[in-house]
Amino acid sequence: MARTSSGGDARNDVAASAAKQKKPKKRRWYHQLWDVYKMTRKQNPLVTWWMLAAFVGVVAVALLIGVLAGPWVYALVIGVPFGVLAAMFVLSRSAEKAAYTQIAGQPGAARAALGTVRGGWTFEDEPVAVDARNQDFVFRGVGKAGVVLVSEGPPHRVGRLLEQERKKVSRILSNVPVTLIQCGDGEGQVPLTKVARSVTKLKSTLTRAEVSEVSKRLKAIGGMKLPIPKGIDPTRARPDRKGMRGR
Repeated sequence: MARTSSGGDARNDVAASAAKQKKPKKRRWYHQLWDVYKMTRKQNPLVTWWMLAAFVGVVAVALLIGVLAGPWVYALVIGVPFGVLAAMFVLSRSAEKAAYTQIAGQPGAARAALGTVRGGWTFEDEPVAVDARNQDFVFRGVGKAGVVLVSEGPPHRVGRLLEQERKKVSRILSNVPVTLIQCGDGEGQVPLTKVARSVTKLKSTLTRAEVSEVSKRLKAIGGMKLPIPKGIDPTRARPDRKGMRGR
């Protein structure tokens, strides 16, 4: 009995040790901050100097105010935290631009940018319309401003996709405003870096309950339908009864 208990304890110790080894190491906030800095510096090598300039500039202004209006030591104590905040603000804006630079030109870049939109907006993960040959997409979102359709592709091609989706939505939601936004660098299009801001600037016209109802009704439309070869009518297709019975 003693050997059995000892063997069980040993197995428990081994299992506990394995669990500790498999447990992922917790990452601290400064690790994440360092990763963001490295990613940003890779895209923009000048970000270090910009952050340093922001920090020194704020501290210098604080010292100048301290020398002219009061004890400079107090001004320095107050200026240093604000200098750090200024440097972090520069890093944040530079990191945002670097992230957009990395995804620019890739399929689905517009959807990635729309993922930063807040304020009650929800966007479907999959596009509602696709031109598979040219990789043009239309993404759909719902918010208090109604329905927004955001395209990705050249303006001379995505206009047709946007109009088709607008008509589809309008047939079901005739009284709900539908906004069309073309994301891209062409004439009349919204750059990738400004597409999220363009959505948040839309004027609210619906209540929260109405937004929920619009989302439910849009689900009835369904997603994209897989292409079916011409000449095949799925509503009239009949199963192979001999194959089902076995030969």
